[in-house]
Amino acid sequence: MKSLKEFTIPFVGLKIGKHHFEYDIEQSFFEHFEYEDFNDVKVNVDLVLEKKSTLLELHFKISGWVNVHCDLTNEPYNQDIENDFDLVVKFGDEYNDENIDLLILPHGSYEVNIQQYIYELIILAVPIKRIHPGVEDGTLDSEILKKLEELSPKLKEDETKVELEDMDPRWNTLKKLLTDK
Repeated sequence: MKSLKEFTIPFVGLKIGKHHFEYDIEQSFFEHFEYEDFNDVKVNVDLVLEKKSTLLELHFKISGWVNVHCDLTNEPYNQDIENDFDLVVKFGDEYNDENIDLLILPHGSYEVNIQQYIYELIILAVPIKRIHPGVEDGTLDSEILKKLEELSPKLKEDETKVELEDMDPRWNTLKKLLTDK
């Protein structure tokens, strides 16, 4: 996959200390990754890069929303997301990104691309089960919800009444033995 130029940070020309970067992520970013679960995206990425003499520390913080479909009703809604992540970039003999929060770049590298980290940070911020807020508070009026309520199993109280009525009376005397201890 071709890397996007705006997410490549040339750290060679930066002074030692903290440097701030901001990115506005929209739907076109996810089209580049061919990710189609989001209908629309509006996420702000705040990145603080702290350059030290032997390594780089990157602190990502994201906030915003993604428009997704509800798992119960398939209604689209805006899911608020927030997440943060710390990444340490060290220098070594060869490229290595096997550790989650440690990236090793070869000696002589002059830039780091962060688009994959932003992509994963946003994807992981979205809950596994996506439920429309209107479902939780009862304000969403949907045909699917009405059908789900109609087909849902009855409450346990109704089941216990049916079980007591269908029970053979001979079992009642045996149950008394259990309570007479």
